[in-house]
Amino acid sequence: MRPNSIVVTLYPIFVPMSVQGPIGIFDSGFGGLTVLNSIRAVLPDYDYLYLGDSARTPYGTRSFESVYEFTWEGVKYLFDQGCSLVILACNTAAAKALRSIQQKELPLYASQKRVLGVLRPTTETIGAYSQSGNLGIVGTPGTVTSKSYLIEIERFFPELRVYQQACPMWVPLVENGEHLSEGALYFVEKDLNRLFERNASIDTLLLACTHYPLLAPIIEKIIGDQVQLVSQGPIVARSLQDYLKRHPEVDDNCSQTGSMEVLTTEDHLKFESLGSQFFGAPFQARHVHL
Repeated sequence: MRPNSIVVTLYPIFVPMSVQGPIGIFDSGFGGLTVLNSIRAVLPDYDYLYLGDSARTPYGTRSFESVYEFTWEGVKYLFDQGCSLVILACNTAAAKALRSIQQKELPLYASQKRVLGVLRPTTETIGAYSQSGNLGIVGTPGTVTSKSYLIEIERFFPELRVYQQACPMWVPLVENGEHLSEGALYFVEKDLNRLFERNASIDTLLLACTHYPLLAPIIEKIIGDQVQLVSQGPIVARSLQDYLKRHPEVDDNCSQTGSMEVLTTEDHLKFESLGSQFFGAPFQARHVHL
């Protein structure tokens, strides 16, 4: 070796692989379990982490600021648990918080992660269900007040005549296990009468809240066979399947061992008891703090 020569040792460079994690599902309470059930039916091999913020439900009567704060807290929690993709299965959260999270928070906090909602897949397809061109929408006061469905449907189906009805009592009835009671029948019939009084030619009724499928037996009894009832779960499931096919970079970050874990911000035993009615099968839940 010559004097003053420098010996340089070259070491291989290791590029860390992306860490896979479950698909996160966030909801204000139990309702998103209906969406999770539909998604798992279409995509059974993926792993799922569900978070229901039951301690602060309902979101539908809260301010934009509160819904945004609560939703972002839930999304960040799921990110911290390893989720690279989070689905907002709450219509109020999707209507009031999704766009701001996508545009303001993700570029700063987690540019490689994705947050999707139930609103866009629904509005892209809902026009195909109606033959008369008259669509009825029932949702929480927060969803209806945001006018998000009116704005998005106008983009895809400008010829569709859309009538919204806020139903402030429906979520509390469902969350308290009273969805098949006489009280539920009274409030559901009252709100639907108000909706159909505005246009008796409505032939399609969209349940713009993931809690509402549990009220379907009562709703169908009231509206009869002439009106088609549309739930969001199957729509969102097919949309997610298509999204993962079109975005392999997102799909690659989603683990696939067929597992499912359910988290709640309230009592886990209560969540298991009532939540099984939404999910259609028993499950175990774990309490967490946001």
